[in-house]
Amino acid sequence: MAPTASSIAPMEAMLAAELPDGEGWQYEPKWDGFRCLARREGAEVTLTSKSGKPLARYFPEVVEMLSKLSEKRFLVDGELIINAGDALAFDALQMRLHPAESRIRKLAAETPAELMLFDLLELDGRSLIDQSLADRRAALERFIKHNPTPSLHLSPTTGDRKTALAWLERSGGALDGVIAKRIDLPYLSGERAMIKVKQQRTADCVVGGFRYATGKKEVGSLLLGLYDDERLLHHVGFTSALKAEDRPALTKKLEKLIQPPGFTGDAPGGPSRWANARSAEWQPLKPKLVAEVRYDQVTGRRFRHGTGFLRWRPDKAPEQCTFDQLAPELRPSQLKELFGQ
Repeated sequence: MAPTASSIAPMEAMLAAELPDGEGWQYEPKWDGFRCLARREGAEVTLTSKSGKPLARYFPEVVEMLSKLSEKRFLVDGELIINAGDALAFDALQMRLHPAESRIRKLAAETPAELMLFDLLELDGRSLIDQSLADRRAALERFIKHNPTPSLHLSPTTGDRKTALAWLERSGGALDGVIAKRIDLPYLSGERAMIKVKQQRTADCVVGGFRYATGKKEVGSLLLGLYDDERLLHHVGFTSALKAEDRPALTKKLEKLIQPPGFTGDAPGGPSRWANARSAEWQPLKPKLVAEVRYDQVTGRRFRHGTGFLRWRPDKAPEQCTFDQLAPELRPSQLKELFGQ
């Protein structure tokens, strides 16, 4: 049976401190967008997010583009992106997740999204997921060549680590980092079989609660959580790096989500030498919101210091925010052992 966008999960990446070296690696830019599995079956086109949610409604221009390709049946893995000068506008992608169709159509015309492809999983009803990356890449290049269109792109690759390091220097601007893949591996659905290198350490966390600012009925900090293997949500830290102009609207949004328990594992305000009366005063939230934060060090499965708020992640399911994001970064020697080099 051929794979569908709803029956397979995208291949995942693990964070590493450095790019792996040696033979058999393919390096690709890590694009700052929404991961997307795009499938066409005749007249029907579906876009599926990393968390399995449908995205076609929010990106009608991408659906229209794919429906006009010469190929009638395919399944591709890629990234929805919106260009804004020399960088990619993640905020513009977030704005698409809006309930009003008229608003979506307006944004689609003003800031059209594009699709950056890096893998081909099915073509003409034939599954390619068991083929090596080298073979799938060759098939993808032929696919792009036969379906030229301005808003459909082929993600560049290189086998030269120095070239990839040059890409990495641009992380945080036009690029979000670099991905390394083994060219001899099949498509390992849902497995962390790729290597991700970024300029900074980040984690996607569930907002399990918040605290009001001192003396104000306004959010002061977000309380962050990660799920363990037993699906318990543990408090791991906080971020107070919120823009002043965003706080009033954010407060209203958070207050609508107030509902105990917030955290089902370790909760804020537990025994600590830093605990005080105020540390126990927090509002529990339904686990609906996901925030990407920047952090420096982890001690005892908690962020040692306050984190920097980077952005909201409406494209990611809260259940995907797990502790494995905080695993120590792998060194090159460990990567060789991992992939049997």
